[in-house]
Amino acid sequence: MEGFARAFDALSCGGVIRKRPEDFDVEEVLGFELTGEGEHVWLRVRKRGLTTHELARRIARFAGIPLRDVGYSGLKDRNAVTTQWFSVGVPSTRAPDWASMNSERVRVLETKRHFRKLRRGAHRGNRFRIVIRDLHGSMDAYRARVRLLRRRGVPNYFGPQRFGRAGGNLSAAARLFGGHIERDRIKRGLYLSTARAWLFNQVVSARVENGTWDCLQTGEVAMLDGTRSVFKVAELDDALRNRAAQGDLHPTGPLVGRGDDAIGAEIAALETQVLAPFRVWCDGLAAFGLRQERRALRLTVPDLTAAPLAADALSVAFTLRRGQFATAILRECGSFEGYS
Repeated sequence: MEGFARAFDALSCGGVIRKRPEDFDVEEVLGFELTGEGEHVWLRVRKRGLTTHELARRIARFAGIPLRDVGYSGLKDRNAVTTQWFSVGVPSTRAPDWASMNSERVRVLETKRHFRKLRRGAHRGNRFRIVIRDLHGSMDAYRARVRLLRRRGVPNYFGPQRFGRAGGNLSAAARLFGGHIERDRIKRGLYLSTARAWLFNQVVSARVENGTWDCLQTGEVAMLDGTRSVFKVAELDDALRNRAAQGDLHPTGPLVGRGDDAIGAEIAALETQVLAPFRVWCDGLAAFGLRQERRALRLTVPDLTAAPLAADALSVAFTLRRGQFATAILRECGSFEGYS
């Protein structure tokens, strides 16, 4: 996240995040009801100190099925306590004793049958509870910053985890656009997604620098909060300005690909200028067949709260929709070790 503009002045508060796994607690919000019948058992599992891939392999071994028959929606951190759903393809005639999977690192909280497998990206969002320890700086200043972010939101940057350890996914994307043939379809998709995220962050940063990341411009493609519904702002009036100020509408930036996204001349000129150094990447994304999309420049956090746990510890809680990153919020709160 270094190198991307901050929306607000740096806060003289700091501390340590992830001092222990329990300090980073994430709960997946599924967002739909399960039928209670079908050929897939869905498990709501709390894990500690395991990646999602590692737990999926454990579940497959326990159920005696191929790994491909275990489904999950999102990847969750290892160095954290996370609650998420898995689906397991076992017929209704089989009833494994899921409770016998429980250990110090894994606990099955709920099981229910459903008619289909859990697919990637199917969940609605995630609830976060993050404890900041060894906190230094003014607690009053921190509370004031939380109130500001709850009212204004933050730039909707993709987080550094999207770019891989030490930017490894970006390096792989550069090789891909340089002619390297990646035969693994999943890896190729990851690298293309990484490139789009990096380019989007460039545009967000430019809009933060010119002060338009949270307000609409004429020619903007606006997005309705909480949806992917968009429309072009052909003429900006007070009603649209007010809706943007209230967080109901957001300006958008490009997820680069093939096609025309109907933005006005002024917005198009800004985005073209910002992305000019990455022309090879933009052309490469189009050549790989990705279609141009838009993503909101602003992330709203109306339920953001902060509660002191001790003189030097603070608990921060909020809910994010799928595809939004906690790091975008934390970087506007202060300077913290272990937040990426």
